[in-house]
Amino acid sequence: MKKGTHPENYREVVFRDVSCDYEFISKSCAPSKETTTWTDGNEYPLIKMEISSQSHPFFTGKMKFVDTAGRIDKFNKKFKNFGIKKDTAAQADEASAE
Repeated sequence: MKKGTHPENYREVVFRDVSCDYEFISKSCAPSKETTTWTDGNEYPLIKMEISSQSHPFFTGKMKFVDTAGRIDKFNKKFKNFGIKKDTAAQADEASAE
């Protein structure tokens, strides 16, 4: 096997599925800024996931609704005036007020 192709910093990490609060421990070299205490009393790095085998429709047999429309509306509301010059935005506000 070629040396230097695989990371050397594998460690035990807790993975948490935030959609169903399922946790499991595995080895990973993924970076993490958060930590959590596992059932054995030791502290491990925490990696949060949105989906795992406990919440994926293929494994559970249940369809899950993902709120993409809400995310799109939130994005549009946040960035609706992005790239518009202030004078143009003020004129648009005045025109809509009339």
